[in-house]
Amino acid sequence: MSMTQQILGNHIVEKDTRKPRIPEIGEIIDVEIDITMVHEQLGGRIAPEYKKLELDYVKYPERIVYLLDHWVPSPSVPAANMHNRANQFARRYNFKHILGENKGICHTVLPEQGYIYPGMVAIGSDSHSTTYGAYNCFSTGVGATDVCIVFATGKLWFKVPESLNFSISSAFQKGVYAKDLALYILQKHGTEEFIYRSLEYTGTGLKNLSMESRHTVANMCAEMGGKNAIFESDKITEQWFRNNFHFTARHGTHIHPVSPEPSAEYNFIEEINLAEIRPLIAKPYSPDNVVEVNECIGTELTQGFIGSCTNGSLEDLRIAAKILKGHTIHPNNRCIVIPASTEIYLNAMKEGLIEIFLKAGCIVGPSTCGPCFGGHMGILGDEDVCISTTNRNYRGRMGSYDAEAYLASPATVAASVIHGKITSPLDYSEVL
Repeated sequence: MSMTQQILGNHIVEKDTRKPRIPEIGEIIDVEIDITMVHEQLGGRIAPEYKKLELDYVKYPERIVYLLDHWVPSPSVPAANMHNRANQFARRYNFKHILGENKGICHTVLPEQGYIYPGMVAIGSDSHSTTYGAYNCFSTGVGATDVCIVFATGKLWFKVPESLNFSISSAFQKGVYAKDLALYILQKHGTEEFIYRSLEYTGTGLKNLSMESRHTVANMCAEMGGKNAIFESDKITEQWFRNNFHFTARHGTHIHPVSPEPSAEYNFIEEINLAEIRPLIAKPYSPDNVVEVNECIGTELTQGFIGSCTNGSLEDLRIAAKILKGHTIHPNNRCIVIPASTEIYLNAMKEGLIEIFLKAGCIVGPSTCGPCFGGHMGILGDEDVCISTTNRNYRGRMGSYDAEAYLASPATVAASVIHGKITSPLDYSEVL
């Protein structure tokens, strides 16, 4: 069985009893949910839907993690009202894990704070909940109605997806990163080929992908159309969990990783040699409109953004800071830097990264999703051209319908804002 089949099989609920078995591809099964993540959608769509369904209880409030991250701090009266509705719902139904609005972006915070572990089934009220698969579990995003079902029953139905295998080998060349790997897959397969399929990552090259790198790739499974992404556990995975004191405080030092069985049936197996990937960039207006950075060199910019659930890790900030140290951003540009969590922000301060960004002329903001989805704190105007480490660049995503957004790695963004135009990170290879 594939990793996805094993995890879903271990969580099958039949006649109100969990009964592990081998689920068949395409079979519709009821699955017990270990963790449900909700953010602003709790006050936006979920609470009204719950009222409409005339539900007045939550079966497992201890299995819900709730935080605010998209409109933080609140930029408008409607956003503030939405926050209030969400907070009232969480308090009314006694959610055990209420994290507030000062922890950071949900997809970074949940694994960081020890709520995610190998072999679990996690869902979230956000399409990028595929991110948690980097940590060797099944995770996916669902809509408001599905969240209501889980609140009321503790389970949800799934159609068992086909699994695809990406076998990773070798290591990146200098100046190439996980974002380039995600863009490489999008360039080759587009945004629709993998709809409702499971993307499983294995291979000897995993030893050269940090957990932060895996996080980036699993996050962009949503852009690839996948139902979920999952990375095979290895020594890097195990060490990450041992070093995460939030996790060990909740679950101890033992994890139960999942690996594909030798007989696992994959719809296809694709080998990816990391050494063959070059710095890539997604042009407007789709994440799969991907070319080598060299083809866009010289494109003038007005904004750069380093952050988001995709590339706001401490590792990402370190990469950007290496390039920006001793430089200033171009006077025709603004550059916004947002650490993905408060914990990352604090560590970046201790390492002097925030000072580097500020001295370079960057605007460093609180841990929020704001600029990524055009909510606040960096909305693009009609004539703006942005290079961003976020995950989507369709029209209107980051602001104006007429603005343009390019997607690239933190290294490419940092190199570009220095010159005010798209620049290859290889120009700064001596510091990377």
